[in-house]
Amino acid sequence: MKTRTHGVNQPLPVYLMKLLPLMSLMIGASAPAAETPAPPWKPAPGTLLTKFAKDVDPKAPLPEYPRPQMERKDWQNLNGLWEYAILPLETPKFESQGQILVPYPVESALSGVRKPLGPKNNLWYKRAFEVAKDWSGKQIVLHFGAVDWRAEVSVNGQVVGKHEGGYAPFSFDITSTLKKDGPQELVVKVWDPTNGNQENPYSQPRGKQTNKEFNIFGGIVYAASSGIWQTVWLEPVNKSHITSINAVGDIKEKSVSFTIQADGDKSGEATIECKDLGVKVSGKTGEAIVMKVPKAELWSPESPKIYPISVTLAKDDSVKSYFALRNISIGKDAKGITRMLLNDQFVFQHGPLDQGYWPDGLYTAPTDAALKYDIEVLKSMGFNMLRKHVKVEPSRFYYHCDQLGMLVWQDMPNGEANKNDESKADYEREWKEIITNFQFFPSIIMWVPFNENWGNFDMQRIAALTKQLDPTRLVNVNSGGDSAGCGDLSDTHNYPGPGMPGVEEKRASVLGEYGGFGYYISGHSWNDGGQTWQYAKVGSADELLQKYDELNKAMRPLIAQGLSAAIYTETSDIEGEINGFMTYDREIIKVPAAKIKASNETLKP
Repeated sequence: MKTRTHGVNQPLPVYLMKLLPLMSLMIGASAPAAETPAPPWKPAPGTLLTKFAKDVDPKAPLPEYPRPQMERKDWQNLNGLWEYAILPLETPKFESQGQILVPYPVESALSGVRKPLGPKNNLWYKRAFEVAKDWSGKQIVLHFGAVDWRAEVSVNGQVVGKHEGGYAPFSFDITSTLKKDGPQELVVKVWDPTNGNQENPYSQPRGKQTNKEFNIFGGIVYAASSGIWQTVWLEPVNKSHITSINAVGDIKEKSVSFTIQADGDKSGEATIECKDLGVKVSGKTGEAIVMKVPKAELWSPESPKIYPISVTLAKDDSVKSYFALRNISIGKDAKGITRMLLNDQFVFQHGPLDQGYWPDGLYTAPTDAALKYDIEVLKSMGFNMLRKHVKVEPSRFYYHCDQLGMLVWQDMPNGEANKNDESKADYEREWKEIITNFQFFPSIIMWVPFNENWGNFDMQRIAALTKQLDPTRLVNVNSGGDSAGCGDLSDTHNYPGPGMPGVEEKRASVLGEYGGFGYYISGHSWNDGGQTWQYAKVGSADELLQKYDELNKAMRPLIAQGLSAAIYTETSDIEGEINGFMTYDREIIKVPAAKIKASNETLKP
C-alpha cells in the first residue's frame, strides 16, 4: 500500500461533523444535479489532523492567487470537489468512483479519499467549468501548480498536453478546445509510480515519498502524495502576454536587472514601474532592462525589504510583481576565513531542516495560513534560514519567505537512485524546470542538487549545469555526501553533533544537518503509542531545551573557526519521526519559541 494505515483512530472533531453539505462539483459554474447526491465532504478518517483542518472550505480550498510573483487581475480558481477514479492502467476511460477535494493528494485525509494509488493504476480526475463571458476573444490558459507525476490533460475530449515531473508548474493554452458556451469538460489522468514495487522498481524525482510495501528505510521516508497537489486555475490573456519575470540585483551598482519573457510578441516593449521609488523603465522583452535604485534598502532576514512593481507589455498585458535587492557570495570575512556572505557581510545562517509535510494534507498545507505558520514560528525562534529538504513548495511558500525574511536552501527532490539514462534524464529535465520557475524568489540563496549521495551522478557536470542555469546563487552539490571537491560549500552531516568539515580556501564550511532530538507527546502523534524514529530521544521539554542549549554552546567555537551555517533537524514531527520543534499536527511547540530564540542568540558574535 502507498499510504500509512496506522494513524490515530479517534472520532472526528465536532467542527468536522458539522461541515456544510455537499458542494457543487463546479466552482463559479452551474452543473446538472446528480441523480444520487454524494455524501458531504469531510476528511477521510483514521489519521491525525492539524489545527488548520477546521479552516478548509470545500467550496474554495486554497483560494489565494497561486503565483504572487506574476499576478493578474482576472483568473478563475478550479480547486474544489472533482470526480475521481483509481483505475488499472489498461482502463481506457474515466469511470467515476466518487469525489475528491482538489488540490489535496489522493493519499491524504483532506482529499476525502485517502487511498493508495500504486504503480499499476492511473488516477483520473474530472470536472466541469464555464468560461466567463467577458473573457471572449482572449486566449484561455489552464495552469497547474504541480501534479505528481505524469499528467495527461484533456478538455472536451481533446488532449491539450502532457507533463512529467511532480514539482514544477506547467500550463496549456486550451482556447482551441473550448465550446462557444456552456459547461466545458476537464479530465486529468495521472500516473505516479513513486518508487514502484518489488516487481517494477522505478526511479523518479520524488524526495522522501515511498510506497509502503517498498519502505526499506524505516522512519525517515513517508507516504506518497500522488496527483494534483497544488492549485489549478484559468487565466485569460491576449496573444501577446508576459510569461515570466526574473530580477537580479546588483548591490554595488545599486540596480536591478529585469528579464521579461513574453509569448506572441517576442520583440515587444515592456515597462516596469516601482511607485515606491518613483522609477519607471522600459526595454525589449527577452533582454536586460536595468532599473537604478540608489535609495533602495537591501533585503536581509533582519530587514526583508520588498518593492512592489507593475510590469506592462504595451497595451496587451499587465501584471503585479515585486523585487528585492540582495546578493549571496563566497568570500573572506574580516579574519580572512572563507565564508558565505550575504550582502558582502558574514551572517551565520542557522535554521531547521524543513520537509513540508502535513498529517492531513501530506505534501499540501491545509491552508495558506498553515503554509505561512511554519515560517512564522521559525522566525519567532530566532532562525534566519531553512533548508527545504528534498521537496519544492508552491510559489506562495517562497513569497512568504520573501516577505518575512527567511533564507532558503532549496534541495532537488531526487530519489535514492538514478539507475539508468531515463531516470537521469528525468532528473535533469525537472531540475532545470525547478530552477527556471523558482529563481525569481530572493529568499532562495542556494541550490542543492543531491543529498547524502542519494541518486548522485556526474556531480561535476550537475554542479556546472546548476551554476550555468543560475549564476547568481550558491551551489551545494551534495549535502552531507562526497562533493568531489566541486560546488561552493563543504558540507557535513553530524548527528547529534555539532561538527564541521575542514576550512577551505575557496569553499565555505557548513553543517548541513545535525541535532535530531526526539520528544514524543501522546495524543499528537501520527502513530500514537507506536514505534517512533529519532536520532536521540529525550523525555521532556526541559531536557529537549537542555540538549539544544548544549549543542549551541558546542557550536559557538566552531563558528569562530570557520563554520558558516548549521541546520537542525527539524521543523516538525513527520509521521513516526519525532525530531521536530513542533508536533506533526502543529498543536504544540515543544519548547517555548522565546527559549529557543534565547539559546540561538548566544550564537551571534
